Amino acid sequence: MKRAMLIYNPSAGREEAKQFKDRAIEVLTNLGFDVTVKETQQQDDATHFAEMACTEKMDFLLAMGGDGTISEVVNGLAEREDRPLFSFVPLGTVNDFARALGIPLEPDIAIEALKMTNTEQVDVGRIGDKYFVNVVAIGDIASSVADTPVEQKTRYGSMAYLMAGAKAIISNEEVEMTITHDHGSWKGTSILVLVALTNSVGGFENLVKSAKIDDGKMHVFIIKQAGLAAIARMGTKVMLGTLGKDEGVETFTTEELRIESNRPLFCNVDGDQGDCTPLDIHILPRHLEMLLPKKTESN
Repeated sequence: MKRAMLIYNPSAGREEAKQFKDRAIEVLTNLGFDVTVKETQQQDDATHFAEMACTEKMDFLLAMGGDGTISEVVNGLAEREDRPLFSFVPLGTVNDFARALGIPLEPDIAIEALKMTNTEQVDVGRIGDKYFVNVVAIGDIASSVADTPVEQKTRYGSMAYLMAGAKAIISNEEVEMTITHDHGSWKGTSILVLVALTNSVGGFENLVKSAKIDDGKMHVFIIKQAGLAAIARMGTKVMLGTLGKDEGVETFTTEELRIESNRPLFCNVDGDQGDCTPLDIHILPRHLEMLLPKKTESN
């Protein structure tokens, strides 16, 4: 019999994971899996359980939780050789990775979608000893956005990030940076650098329209300008998906990236705090095999 592991965070999504756990087990069992259930209790539990799934050569790994839980699972899988097929049920506030992959944001529908058999290879990024699947943000603004209260994120969703980012853009000073990439280097002042692997960042699904989950590229945005005029102009373009065309933004794609600054800058990796500059970032093309809903003309 095929074996599957279910990792779930009992406190995710206002404790919705407990509500959907039994249905997930039922669906997996009906698909022919012998299911092992692992409940997270503290930070990094999901990483350790994912490593266990690789060691025990599980056939399938399903995670249920918010963005933090999914990030931990990816970090447990990324370096292992015997990685199981992976999917997840999103229970977070913004769920950028689920949006990019086409996984339904409604947990019950996402569980039913597991009955589909479409598999795809997904890019993974590496920054230091940490792996990411969605976005890295470098700059003081990243700290402001990362510190957005949970209550505010729950109430306003992606707009909470935009509001926090707006305050930071207005108040933060530009920092001298040197950014080296596949096509050369960029030197100048910036308040924020975004490194995206998918089209969805902070709940805005059009921010990086050209990004694909398996294109083997990092999509880099260098935000060069601060102040009220900049935020008013850029805010509209973020929602329209035309930020890269703004006069205060430099953008390019690359497979390798090094970011240096004249003072240490905070780094936010898929919502969690990472190392400070200088930073080396790499792409691992089509590194993770995932079970995803079948594509239709609408998605």
